[in-house]
Amino acid sequence: MNKGNPKITKGIAYVGTILVWIPILFTLLTSVVATIASGILRVDYLMPAELFLFALVGALLSFWASIRVRKHRGAIGWGLVVMVGSLMASQGTAVLTGLASGETAAIGWPFFLVVALLVLYIAAVIAQGIFGILLIRKLRECVYD
Repeated sequence: MNKGNPKITKGIAYVGTILVWIPILFTLLTSVVATIASGILRVDYLMPAELFLFALVGALLSFWASIRVRKHRGAIGWGLVVMVGSLMASQGTAVLTGLASGETAAIGWPFFLVVALLVLYIAAVIAQGIFGILLIRKLRECVYD
């Protein structure tokens, strides 16, 4: 397999990792600002899902870099599958149960299932970010198989 230029691979990994972390960092930043401004804990737990395209593009770039250097391919690849699948399942469940339209009240098992799938998505995004950092560490060591 052609590993390509190591500098390009490092750039891909850096950009991918930064993009993956954007939904999490923006959520934390806006939560801190809103909490300070209002004096009440405020967290927009839907923001990571709203910024999905950043996470998706970042995860795809990280996966591409991992394939180029043959490191963390499985973890990043499966993380990408879980990330996309859990968000799709959360959105689909919200639509099918009527939560998305407001037809069903945000209580009971439908709400719990949607939130649980959303938490799984957020955990997968964080895992992608962590594996991106680990990939960058490997790249900084210039360890290629």
